[in-house]
Amino acid sequence: MMRTRPRRLRSNPLLREMIVETRLSPEMFIYPYFVSPADSGKTAIKSMPGIYQFSISELLKDVEKGLAIGVKRILLFGTGELKSPDAKAASDTDSIIPRAIRELRKRFGKDLYIITDVCLCAYTDHGHCGLIHEGVVDNDRSLPVLAGMAVAHAQAGADMVSPSDMMDGRISAIRDALDENNFQHVPVMAYSVKYASSYYGPFRDAADSAPQVGDRKSYQMDFRNKREALKETIIDLEEGADIVMVKPALAYLDIIKEVKEHSDVPVACYNVSGEYSMVKAAALNGWIDEKNVVMENMYAFSRAGADLIISYHTHDILANGWLK
Repeated sequence: MMRTRPRRLRSNPLLREMIVETRLSPEMFIYPYFVSPADSGKTAIKSMPGIYQFSISELLKDVEKGLAIGVKRILLFGTGELKSPDAKAASDTDSIIPRAIRELRKRFGKDLYIITDVCLCAYTDHGHCGLIHEGVVDNDRSLPVLAGMAVAHAQAGADMVSPSDMMDGRISAIRDALDENNFQHVPVMAYSVKYASSYYGPFRDAADSAPQVGDRKSYQMDFRNKREALKETIIDLEEGADIVMVKPALAYLDIIKEVKEHSDVPVACYNVSGEYSMVKAAALNGWIDEKNVVMENMYAFSRAGADLIISYHTHDILANGWLK
């Protein structure tokens, strides 16, 4: 006679919900926005169905809709700024992201939590995430520019800054700059483990940030490496990161798990553009059940150890009640 029957606890949907090991909540989700300096309107991103570049006026409208369904945490990316070798616009207090922050704060106050991406790729004329000197991405020359960008966002009213550049030492540089400018209260969510991934393709269309020469493999991580991910995480924690992140998410569940086990701060993952677009394209062709595939992915991220999930699916998840 079998005394142990695991199926006993799978026999009833009410029972399955009662004992489920992994749960999701709206508070875990962060929705990314692309903000354009256009005077009005929004522009569809062809490689990301349902995602747009928003003018500030359209951003305000869309955020208002999002708040009504529970999208209370957003991540802002700037697009279309004047590009230059020194990424001057990145730290300009009148560039698109500081202006957007001020308008969002004016309209929504503290009902909205605003996180900003800190990186130079959308502001350099060469598309790299740091400044170029003598033909190479110069790590140390890039740090004060990144720090200035973070301070500009904090001055405008950002709740949190999130450096995605993968320059060595940038967490320390940003933390020091924030503290020196009386923004000790502003947390840093570090893209601690950011792989040089082919899943970023649609994002580069959205942010107009593809490198004009070469690639980003000299600063983003080699996707064949795992121990290096822990090294990067430990360094960022020592430099003052308040949250660490793994990007991409779907092909890196093992990395999320490792980072979670070795970190004493919350762990975020970024469900990136290519992951999103593959699901959307398959769903639009009728090849998959969109809701079921999306939610299977979200539970996988959480099951692996992610406390926070940055995803372009967030609006669909909350608007359609897929968490219920």
